Amino acid sequence: MGGERWRSLRHHSTFTQFSLSRVLHVLTMDSAAPPGLSLVSVLSLLACSFQVLAAVLLTHRYGGQSSVRDRWILLWLFYDVIVHLTLEGPFVYMSVFGTVQTSEGPLAELWREYSQADSRWLVSDPTIVSIEILTVVLDSLLALLLIYAVLNDKYYRHFLQITLSVCELYGGWMTFCPDWLIGSPHLNTSSWLYLWVYLVFFNGVWVVVPVLLLVQSWFSLKSLHTLGTDNDINRKRK
Repeated sequence: MGGERWRSLRHHSTFTQFSLSRVLHVLTMDSAAPPGLSLVSVLSLLACSFQVLAAVLLTHRYGGQSSVRDRWILLWLFYDVIVHLTLEGPFVYMSVFGTVQTSEGPLAELWREYSQADSRWLVSDPTIVSIEILTVVLDSLLALLLIYAVLNDKYYRHFLQITLSVCELYGGWMTFCPDWLIGSPHLNTSSWLYLWVYLVFFNGVWVVVPVLLLVQSWFSLKSLHTLGTDNDINRKRK
């Protein structure tokens, strides 16, 4: 009886140890797995959605008389200014007077979330901060002037549109190219959220849209040149 009871206890103990080891293994695998949506990431994406909504409302308020094409451009420009001033502006402030890592508040939490994908934004990387200072000051001013030029059909509209687009593309290039040249040690692509949403989508928008604006300016200037040439020919015939 005692021997059977002893063997039963040993079997139960062995089974318990095996079960615990399996649970620990599963927990370890889960902790090592790429992270998904957290509360902070959901709130950050909601904040970005509110920025888009604000841009839509501003476009509806001020661009109602514009063409469909110009309303899309105005939507982008309003969104561009909102992001530069309400997100990147506070980042510059936190980075100049400290770091995102040591700052407090909702915007610091948002940037700490983004820094999960690119750690340079956490520690006031000189290249990133320099680009963002240029972006917040120059790009915001150019975008505001371009909004005015689009709404009032100013002659300098495409000069501003080309300049702003080139500045945005330059900012994107200088954000990632230096890191790519050294093997991208600061980029975290282990999660679909970090790779496809934070790095590819949110940065890719500032590549695709400026390129489209450059193409639009190209065709608009080409049309103006053709019109001017035709007018010159008609005057000479007279």
